[in-house]
Amino acid sequence: MSSGEQAGTVSPAENPPAGGTDGPEPTTAGRPRRRWLRITLISVLVLVLVGAGGMVAAGFYLKSVESDIERVDAFDGVPAETRPEVVATDALNILVLGSDSRDPESTGGSRTDTIILAHLPKDRSSAQLISIPRDTWVAVPRSAEGRGGRDAKINAAYAWGGVPLMVQTVEQFTKVRIDHVVMVDFAGFTEIIDALGGIEVNSEKQFTSIHPPFRTFQAGPQKMDGEAALDYSRQRKQFADGDFSRIRHQQQVIKAILDKATSGGLLTNPARLNSFLQATSGSLSMDRDLSLFDMATENRNLRGRSLTFVTSPTRGTGRVGSESVVFADDERVDTFYAAVRRDAVQDIIAGAEKK
Repeated sequence: MSSGEQAGTVSPAENPPAGGTDGPEPTTAGRPRRRWLRITLISVLVLVLVGAGGMVAAGFYLKSVESDIERVDAFDGVPAETRPEVVATDALNILVLGSDSRDPESTGGSRTDTIILAHLPKDRSSAQLISIPRDTWVAVPRSAEGRGGRDAKINAAYAWGGVPLMVQTVEQFTKVRIDHVVMVDFAGFTEIIDALGGIEVNSEKQFTSIHPPFRTFQAGPQKMDGEAALDYSRQRKQFADGDFSRIRHQQQVIKAILDKATSGGLLTNPARLNSFLQATSGSLSMDRDLSLFDMATENRNLRGRSLTFVTSPTRGTGRVGSESVVFADDERVDTFYAAVRRDAVQDIIAGAEKK
């Protein structure tokens, strides 16, 4: 695994599923589907990897798919006076939120399992996907309904105030202005990978899943279908660094999907392309202003090798009362996200790689 995939991670003790003293709000009628992106930016970064040669054909697909994607009011109620200033006007920052509604361990209700800040620099020659551990202890602003307004795990913001409060919390923590929001549910994970014909993932060691059917993953590279890759991405209890291992596995799977999408002849196989786009659109919610077609046009030269996977700087895990939490490394967080704000790609990567 490259240093970029593990950058910024401190070897922590294992964390239990995220929780909090305020229970999550119901997630019934009227809420958009909680579509995962442990395979973050699947719809955006995979669909933008079509290359100039495929843009015309892919354009028809993208415009059709966009009409089926659910939209969410991501910024409604976010106080304008609390939002960070835009520093690099042509860079783009996309907040990717996800939940694993089928995870047997998932007890967090409407809390988000995955939080990723995707930074696309001005020249669109690369992308940096920054994982923020879901148990990071931060100040959560008070929602319009009066919930929050105290320190908590960062994913509590979603339970207390939905996407707008999550946007406000991430912006307050990073001081980075969020331009767009993408939400994906892990439930759509298997169909997306199967539509690609499977992916290859390199496991750092042999281990057995704690979930039925209790697969054994061998050490080294191996091909996985959607169900196996979903299972692989869930595992954390077999690793000394707990949830940080799950983040690494998520990053591995994202890159594998992107590499397969760009090298597997997706555009030249109409049936496979259609299956992939249908699975993706059925697993996705976005803010009202994000256009997949525009993103594809702007970022058509991105490839899997252009992505860097990093983790928001931390100083390890500990306890606050009865809760197991991740503590941010405040000094490094300030320096790291200052680099994101000014679109200094090399500083972003270097800042995350420091131990």
